[in-house]
Amino acid sequence: MHTPTFSKLSLALAIAVGALISGSSAFAAKHPKAKATASKPAATKKTAMATNALPPLEAQVALAANPPALPAKAWLLMDFDSGEVLAAANADEALPPASLTKMMTSYIVEQALRSGKLKPTDLVTVSENAWCRGTSAESCMYLPLNSQATVIDILRGIIIQSGNDASKAIAEHLAGSEAGFAKLMNAEAQRLGMTHTTFVNPTGLPDPAHKSSARDLAILARAIIKDGAEYYPIYAEREFKYNGIKQGNRNALLYTDPTVDGLKTGHTAEAGFCLVTSSKRNDMRLISVILNTHSAQARADQTRTLLGWGFGSFEKATPIAANAVVATAKVSFGKADTVAAGLGSPWMLTVPRGTAVQTAVQLNPGLEAPVAKGTVIGKVVATSNGKPVGEAPLVAQAEVERSGLLLRGWQHLLKLFGK
Repeated sequence: MHTPTFSKLSLALAIAVGALISGSSAFAAKHPKAKATASKPAATKKTAMATNALPPLEAQVALAANPPALPAKAWLLMDFDSGEVLAAANADEALPPASLTKMMTSYIVEQALRSGKLKPTDLVTVSENAWCRGTSAESCMYLPLNSQATVIDILRGIIIQSGNDASKAIAEHLAGSEAGFAKLMNAEAQRLGMTHTTFVNPTGLPDPAHKSSARDLAILARAIIKDGAEYYPIYAEREFKYNGIKQGNRNALLYTDPTVDGLKTGHTAEAGFCLVTSSKRNDMRLISVILNTHSAQARADQTRTLLGWGFGSFEKATPIAANAVVATAKVSFGKADTVAAGLGSPWMLTVPRGTAVQTAVQLNPGLEAPVAKGTVIGKVVATSNGKPVGEAPLVAQAEVERSGLLLRGWQHLLKLFGK
């Protein structure tokens, strides 16, 4: 006699369908625009492809065998692509940044240009406060008092000539005052994650509260390069002539190393000699920061040493091809039972030369339909010599629609009986 078993199954199916109808009603009440076949994920969230997560600084530095000993008070070497710190000393010590400050000043100007708030041909008036009186104690673009200069000339005057007058003039133009502009600078620093930085003015002229760190300045340099494709080439220009006065870029490496294309020098008595540099060789770009060393020659020499060590000690590795299917994730209550997991974009790591990279996949449990293509459904973790070197999100390579009501009832039934 099979009638009792059939009755139990029928009853279970009815209960499952009833639960589904109730659940569907609740789902519809919470999500009035959602449909059973919607592409928006329910159990998982679709997130933007963020910068790959990285291990703590201590773990990263441990990977770098025998980094150079540099006399600068603080220094750091960063891989541009990942933001990974390859080696550092006193990376988070807040120090006077001098004219390295103008990297943030120029970054805000570039942002205003990209957003349309400023145009390259807009005219900026030189106030008495901004006017540079030509003393030997400060660097100037030599903008005449009450004259007007275009925004693009002002930007070149800041980046190439390190003009305090240009920095003050654009600060007043954008924010009404240096203090108002400093608020913009600090807001941007916070957005970028510059946690040991406080700006008081757009020039870097001495102030006890005006501080930044090697790590923060590398973060800023990376943002300038990433976001400023149109304007970043200005950092590589060796000279700029304005008002009949030609001045050379103070970054000595621009004249001796063809792989160097930026960024900025700085010097005051309090800050010592400082230099933030970017260099690209083959498929690797590195950012170096030297803070508070004893001379202009020393900052160039120490940068050269640090970059040489970095390019000689590290190489790029591609643990997984961008189009490879890394794993198959199980999906509940979908028209398909599984979905392929893979990278959403190319993934390259910077690792010590000659070391192997191992990967491990971690899939999110309890994945339920609907799942949109591109939804983050796990991650892949890379290690080298047993130490973490990075991770990347795994995303769904296809859409999985939510199954129909009857099919979901059957799926619930199978789940109920452990099938």
